[in-house]
Amino acid sequence: MSLLIRFFDFSEKVNYKTEILAGITVAMTMMPESLSFAILAGFPPLVGLYAAFIMGLVTSIFGGRPGLISGGAGATVVVLIALMKSNGIEYVFAAVALGGIIQILVGLFKLGKFIRLVPQSVMYGFVNGLAVIIFMAQLEQFKTVVDGQISWLTGDPLLIMAGLVALTIAIVVLVPKLTKAVPPSLVAIIVVFLIVLGFGIQTKTVSDIASVSGGFPPFHIPDIPLNLATLQIIFPYALIMAGVGLTEGLLTLNLVDEMTGTRGNGNKECIAQGSANILNGFFFGMGGCPMIAQTLVNLSAGARARLSGIIASLTILLIILFGAPIIGRLPMAALTGVMIMVAIGTFEWISFKIFNKMPKQDVFVGILVAAITIWLHNLALAVLIGVIISALVFAWESAKRVRARKFIDENGIKHYEIYGPLFFGSVAAFNEKFDVLNDPEEVIIDFKDSKVADMSAIDALNKLTERYRKVGKRLHLKHLSEDCRLLLKNADEVIDVNIYEDPTYHVATDNL
Repeated sequence: MSLLIRFFDFSEKVNYKTEILAGITVAMTMMPESLSFAILAGFPPLVGLYAAFIMGLVTSIFGGRPGLISGGAGATVVVLIALMKSNGIEYVFAAVALGGIIQILVGLFKLGKFIRLVPQSVMYGFVNGLAVIIFMAQLEQFKTVVDGQISWLTGDPLLIMAGLVALTIAIVVLVPKLTKAVPPSLVAIIVVFLIVLGFGIQTKTVSDIASVSGGFPPFHIPDIPLNLATLQIIFPYALIMAGVGLTEGLLTLNLVDEMTGTRGNGNKECIAQGSANILNGFFFGMGGCPMIAQTLVNLSAGARARLSGIIASLTILLIILFGAPIIGRLPMAALTGVMIMVAIGTFEWISFKIFNKMPKQDVFVGILVAAITIWLHNLALAVLIGVIISALVFAWESAKRVRARKFIDENGIKHYEIYGPLFFGSVAAFNEKFDVLNDPEEVIIDFKDSKVADMSAIDALNKLTERYRKVGKRLHLKHLSEDCRLLLKNADEVIDVNIYEDPTYHVATDNL
């Protein structure tokens, strides 16, 4: 029992009241979003709620980050819209399950650690762009359908909607100043709900989006041909969905790590996500991934353990089974107000203060990532572009750092002490440091403050060696770390050079 308690993070340190209230609040904000995404993709509405229940429950129990909330997220659903239109929902379920298998493989091979390659400037752009998306999405609640045409609310409906949203925001802001015993978002939702119910105010409710009534997720084997042609259809969608889900999930995990001052397990989260998506494929769910907005609602409510996510998932299931008539009357204005406050809290306002202190290239990357996130609503693509640009900038800056200190010792041997990494971007500057024709007969290159990093560096040493050999001179390499010497030994056919044997220098590695 003690092992079970430790695994689920249920200990005496958990504030059960806070976790339970936070979980209920998360469920209230997750349901309309999951319904909206399902309808957007052309799925039956309950498919979105089943995904929210399955993803939330499995990842809350087995995931690598307490406090992280998963559900039927738009980031992964958008990937599947084209497959839904071309081949139908059975192929979608198969793609979701296959995407889950891919995610499990990523976790098993411990590839989740590569999320650490995302620079802070990309994180700023990602989070700020996401905050704008969350805010802009709430503006859709100020629209209505008239004669088949979507138009903005006007007159009394607009005033009622705006007034209730403003009231929700005011409650969320004021409640923490009075008490921190209950989540302000939950208080706001309940108060606005009671006001609308008590005064009979006519406004948009959850039932206006779709019905939330149903049964337990049914077991369902996707009805598709089991052949290579089917695999060719679903594999690209499964791969993209898995990549998008893991990218958003691991970025969210990093964000929670920063906010809570703790560290999650990215590989464990990958396996939990994959397991949940496999279950989605066989239990009528549209799949999903961690949801940043709901995670921030959870954290702002004070939750820090796994219990809140479990409560949120079970709450959604209970609502599907028994509570649909009540939840269907929940005003969308209350949920809209809560999500607007989430958007405000998500935005990294500190990024404005440090813009003038950041390198210009980091500012550019941050703005570009935010713009792509907002414009394309593709978080994975925005992050990928940001990482690529940051990597190119880093390579360019590192290439300019290669320097050489030159001197001739008492024995007439010329020494080149190299500073900075030797890699594909710096080989040109490296080659310019040497005066082959005028150097003495014996030359030593000292790599104590450098590193041979890749095949381009090995090729550069090979060509340099040939240049010295042609004029009858010898070249020695000194102070190479063990992994650098291994690179050169593995390239015996490429380079022939006298390597000084030095003590072992281990390069830092990540064994996680």
